[in-house]
Amino acid sequence: MKSTRTFIRMDENWYYGTKVPQITMSFWVAKILSTAMGEATSDFLVFHTNPYLAVLGGALSFLVALALQFRTRRHVPAIYWLLVVVVSVFGTMVADVVHVVVGVPYLVSTAVFAVTLLAILWLWNTTERSLSIHTVETPRREAFYWATVIATFALGTAAGDLTAATFGMGYLNSAVMFTILFALPGIAYFAFGLNEVAAFWTAYILTRPMGASFADWFDKPIPTSGLGYGTPAVAAALSLAVGGAILYVCLRERGRDRLTGVAE
Repeated sequence: MKSTRTFIRMDENWYYGTKVPQITMSFWVAKILSTAMGEATSDFLVFHTNPYLAVLGGALSFLVALALQFRTRRHVPAIYWLLVVVVSVFGTMVADVVHVVVGVPYLVSTAVFAVTLLAILWLWNTTERSLSIHTVETPRREAFYWATVIATFALGTAAGDLTAATFGMGYLNSAVMFTILFALPGIAYFAFGLNEVAAFWTAYILTRPMGASFADWFDKPIPTSGLGYGTPAVAAALSLAVGGAILYVCLRERGRDRLTGVAE
């Protein structure tokens, strides 16, 4: 059956339609779980293995996953979510290195990452005249998309630690606060007609500190406002949960493609 996807060219690069998934409930579940998993897995690798090798491995994994994503000419769920998972781990490492190794306070790093994110969004909108994920149909737009995603992970990690540690809110209170903030754009979109693009990116940015705060709450010691389950156990449990969520998303999208006649 003939493919229903649009054929789009940009110089010598061509894509079949948008390179990012549809926004569904399963998308948000997989995204939030991946942010929590990235926080716990990064902490496990950095504090329970050689930290230098862990960061190097994270960087190499990120580059490989990024190359795979850009080599595809259509949305491939397994590759897309592989990159999201790798970014969640490596983005956490970057934010932690800035604080732990370089010694930059969370307040400063949060501000810097926030300005960086705003600059990327401004440049993207100025260049492409749209921040909609439905128009990620060219290599340049995809580059802006992933630059934004990476910045959100670094910002979210720093912001979560800022509220929990620097502001003394603790991990659970931070997680609850970010969960409420995450829900507000969706409520404003459905109830008050908030712009779709603004609602999506606001919610997307907030998934990171929300997921990371919940992960820290589960694995950090009780004296530091955690439940004390330990990083290895929490990282393993969240990895299994993320794997299951991504498998569900991949199978669902594959089934949808078969029904709509999209070429494999």
